[in-house]
Amino acid sequence: MTLAYSFICLLLSLLLILVQATGRNDSICPKSFSCGENLTDLSFPFSLSTQPDCGIISISGCDAKSFPIIQLLPGGDWYYVLGKNNSSVWLSDPKLQMTLTQHKCQAFNNNFSLPNSPSISFTMLTLYNFFKCNSTSNNTPNITQKKNDTFAGYKMYNGCEGFSIYYKRLGDDKVKDIRADNLPANCSLIRLPIHSLSSDGDLFHLLGPEVLVEWELSDDCYQCHYSGGQCQTDITNNFCCHKDANTTRRSMMGLILAAGLVMITCLVVYLILRYKKRKFSPSCFLSTKKFSDIFKHDFEGGSIFFGVPVFSYSELEEATNDFNSSRVLGDGGFGTVYYGKLKDGREVAVKRLYEHNCKRMEQFVNEIEILTRLRHNNLVTLYGCTSSRSRELLLVYEYILNGTLADHLHGRRAKQRSLAWPIRMNIAVETAGALAYLHASDVIHCDVKTNNILLDHNFSVKVADFGISRLFPDDVSHISTAPRGTPGYIDPKYHECYQLTSKSDVYSLGVVLVELISSMPAVDMNRHNQEINLANFAINKIVKCAFNELIDPSLGFDSDTKIWEMTTSVAELAFLCLQTDRDMRPTMVEVLDTLKEIQTSEFDDEKKAKVVAAPPFPESEDILLLKQVKSLPSPNFVTDKWITCYDINNTK
Repeated sequence: MTLAYSFICLLLSLLLILVQATGRNDSICPKSFSCGENLTDLSFPFSLSTQPDCGIISISGCDAKSFPIIQLLPGGDWYYVLGKNNSSVWLSDPKLQMTLTQHKCQAFNNNFSLPNSPSISFTMLTLYNFFKCNSTSNNTPNITQKKNDTFAGYKMYNGCEGFSIYYKRLGDDKVKDIRADNLPANCSLIRLPIHSLSSDGDLFHLLGPEVLVEWELSDDCYQCHYSGGQCQTDITNNFCCHKDANTTRRSMMGLILAAGLVMITCLVVYLILRYKKRKFSPSCFLSTKKFSDIFKHDFEGGSIFFGVPVFSYSELEEATNDFNSSRVLGDGGFGTVYYGKLKDGREVAVKRLYEHNCKRMEQFVNEIEILTRLRHNNLVTLYGCTSSRSRELLLVYEYILNGTLADHLHGRRAKQRSLAWPIRMNIAVETAGALAYLHASDVIHCDVKTNNILLDHNFSVKVADFGISRLFPDDVSHISTAPRGTPGYIDPKYHECYQLTSKSDVYSLGVVLVELISSMPAVDMNRHNQEINLANFAINKIVKCAFNELIDPSLGFDSDTKIWEMTTSVAELAFLCLQTDRDMRPTMVEVLDTLKEIQTSEFDDEKKAKVVAAPPFPESEDILLLKQVKSLPSPNFVTDKWITCYDINNTK
């Protein structure tokens, strides 16, 4: 035991030296800065144009009376920046503004696009589809008829010489969407920003230069920046991490210390094995397992991999009818799910990961590890997988008959209206129960959403998709990782501060609760700019007590007092889950207990007061509250002071 204690002390001492030697030098680049009155607490990847080495996105004109200007990538175009929050910014393109003012029809010459690089990517969230059809002399009756059939119900603008523009009225769900590969001859898809959400008026009243842009750092850039380097792109457009001489020296010192640490560790382990005759007992997760154990009997058609049966690729290919498109159950961020039937008669869902690379292998192993470690009635059951050496990575689950919760709330099954309020209430309780079990097992799901909540034949919940889930040790307050998940559900603090906690799942569940009472999707471009995100929409209605504008009328709350009380109570609980300040959010166990009390009609005012940690919200404070909980900015509110995590980090 003395030897073991000595080893631990030596290990801690060397780690302390290593941290001090390799610490990042922040003397040149500030942790945060402000630009004008409205853009405050900016941090990487933003930098002032006078300090280009401190970031990727340059900002200038901070002293100007108008809006500051922003350059997304070095050498690129400049845009006016109207507002910022979390990982999104409102931009205004002066070139497009000039085109729309002076030469309107030229706006349809090209798609609106932004540059990307190996360090950072940009997604435009407020683009709208327009279809440009050139006027040619060889338009045959067949082509004209196909054009009329294709754009039936669409508005047409023919005020431009040489072409016509077709576009769908905003919010008109009766008119079908058109795929780009199914357009008539001489027609093409043009995507442009929209300025107004009004469906009336001239075409050019709809267009505008403002666009909402979301950015995401690459994993390489994230690791480079937080290890003291600078994200750059070489002449072949590949990522490279540049480090100055001081950083290199610190890195070399770190490597030397790390090498010495490894040698000492090996020596101590050898002595323990020799004199104590004890074998190292690995944990149940990949980071500490012996690879010889992990891949034992892992071969095509072999028996066991991570404790689950191994299927051959040919067996699953036959079960899914050669992965026929008619068998597709759904598409996720990392793979497509197919319906299949095994030779033994079992119905299964087969997830086919998009690629076979290191990142997909990590997700493949991660999901198997978690699902074989956990057992709960409301977690999906994993039947097996293919070998890691198989031509494709495939996971085999139990088949859940009734599909996803999203499909029933606002998808193709929504018209069936099969989810009465008692069923929805039970779904909320079972989902919270499954997530509380995960948190008690030190697992964070990371991607809680209605598309990952499956419903069986009795409408009981099966939580699925653990590809990006994370183990959460007891002795840490958060995990630092590049944000992953689904827009509309991601905890704003996780997206802003790169810190994942169990309260991140609580935020996502809050969005799910709002979907259950409203039947609305988490993100809807047809809503007002300020309320595209369902969390913002719900908070706006709740603080104004406008529950009747939030709750789905088909639930019957206007004729059933009990349903009214339960749905409004769930709305108030969702409000707590969606708080920007994580400390204001309840734990998952508290959410579960509250939902059970609501379900059994035991959620009275006294118990409600115990759960609500925040003070009451009088109507006069509505504007203040909305500023505190916004997750997406709007040009109409650029004067709002957005909340950031810089001060929070300094207090932890």
